[in-house]
Amino acid sequence: MSTDGDNDIPAPEATAAAAPAPEPRIEETPIEETSAGDAAVKETAVAEAPAAEEAVPAAAAPVALAPTRAGFVALIGAPNAGKSTLLNQLVGAKVSIVSHKVQTTRAIMRGIAMRDRSQIIFVDTPGIFAPKRRLDRAMVDTAWGGAMDADIVALLIDARKGIDAEIGEILQRLRDIRRKKILILNKIDTVKRDSLLALAADANARVAFDDTYMVSALNGDGVEYLTDDLARSVPEGPWLYPEDQISDLPMRMLAAEITREKVFLRLHDELPYSSTVETDQWKEQPNGVRIEQTIFVERESQRKIVLGKGGATIKAISMAARGEISDIIEQPVHLFLFVKVRENWADDPERYREMGLEFPRG
Repeated sequence: MSTDGDNDIPAPEATAAAAPAPEPRIEETPIEETSAGDAAVKETAVAEAPAAEEAVPAAAAPVALAPTRAGFVALIGAPNAGKSTLLNQLVGAKVSIVSHKVQTTRAIMRGIAMRDRSQIIFVDTPGIFAPKRRLDRAMVDTAWGGAMDADIVALLIDARKGIDAEIGEILQRLRDIRRKKILILNKIDTVKRDSLLALAADANARVAFDDTYMVSALNGDGVEYLTDDLARSVPEGPWLYPEDQISDLPMRMLAAEITREKVFLRLHDELPYSSTVETDQWKEQPNGVRIEQTIFVERESQRKIVLGKGGATIKAISMAARGEISDIIEQPVHLFLFVKVRENWADDPERYREMGLEFPRG
């Protein structure tokens, strides 16, 4: 494409003989006087408008990205404080089983949330209580181990219950943990504001918490604000998991946990905490996934409870578990459940390994 600058217009020569030719509109600009004899010569020059140039877009300056962040946040508290429900809300997907029964969570569950350039690994620990059995001791030791290994320790308190003896002991032990500590009051939709403020003041008088949050894990109130704050608080560093990963729990174990949840929900108080579920087989097939699981109990009477009259109970458990597992893996599931008696399984080190727990000696 040509511009005016491609064909320069010559300035007319100053001659007395030549008749003035028609000229375009020009501006007369005096030239500096030069000594050519005694006469000062003035010439005129055509002032051309500068040629229009095509606009060349300026190179965009590189955008400076914020540094990546990644860190662990341990959720601790008394049994049934709502840690698993909160974890699922924080992650935005179900990664930990939920039951109204206490001590549902036995091993450490990790859920992963992304906020902009931050990766937050939430650690759902077993409820902390006074242990009586070997399994209880393993669960409590695991909970405190999760707290010691985390970048941030988050104490979750059921605001309806306040600070009872269990929470008092947890607060006492928290004072010795040299980590950033935050207080989360849960189930705030069921407690008056004045009571919440008094509870927060009491807890902060016992432990110097860095921050205090009020949430309802069940309906999500306050969860986004909490997550955004934590995203700014975890340390700078590379992400520890792929961006699209929401849990570090293998699908075989998550499927077993889902079935265990359905056992708890279905049987309520009929079955004590002497049962566990293991995934024996996970086989990909053209028409879906075939999963075989075993529900272990300690006595024959418990096996009959799980089976139910005419197998009705085990069928209901299977249907509920199958539907949820299918939703998570987004393909058909063929679930086969077996119920077996294994006396004193809670004293078998292999079972602890399956649950990701350290086997307590003695």
